[in-house]
Amino acid sequence: MIPPKINKMDKIYKRSGLIVIMAFIFQSIVAQIPPKDHQIIAAVQAVPEEMREGATVLGFNEDGELVTLREGTNGMICLADDPNRKGFNAACYHQDLEPFMARGRELRAEGVSRNQVFETREKEVKSGKLKMPNIPATLHILYGNDAKYDPETEKVTDASIRYVIYIPYATSESTGLPTSPPFPGAPWIMNPGTHTAHIMVTPPKK
Repeated sequence: MIPPKINKMDKIYKRSGLIVIMAFIFQSIVAQIPPKDHQIIAAVQAVPEEMREGATVLGFNEDGELVTLREGTNGMICLADDPNRKGFNAACYHQDLEPFMARGRELRAEGVSRNQVFETREKEVKSGKLKMPNIPATLHILYGNDAKYDPETEKVTDASIRYVIYIPYATSESTGLPTSPPFPGAPWIMNPGTHTAHIMVTPPKK
């Protein structure tokens, strides 16, 4: 059986259809980016109310690129939830942690694995290339697989909070903290003796 001939117009129609489908997919992805004001309102809920108004907020533009949505005044930086990831996760941290955080984002964008990110930053901190805070600096995380921002109430619902206090190279001996939580909500030290040594505090879910 001789296959039917495909003329030039058929090829053009198929290519046009493919372009339309790709454009639709792209628009769907872009449409997932919440308005700037919604990103800001949701992101700052990771910190206590008294810190929200003056926080710098990093979020996503219409092309999905991470940009500064608002310049702040109080030394806190909030990272808006990534709409292309499952659940909700917003984080706010002290500005002294920005070199550490920015380097992590840079490495992950290059496709570097989690272990490689840790090893790279460990080497760079020890060499003096990457600066870590000289005093404790806090990261606040608002998260949850079922958490979401409600534009009607302007609240993030079904989310949990976690506090991470970075103390580079601290140990259990230097802080008097255990290396695992003795009970829910108790502080403990994670990654002791490394550049990412930090105190973890995860309040029990309500």
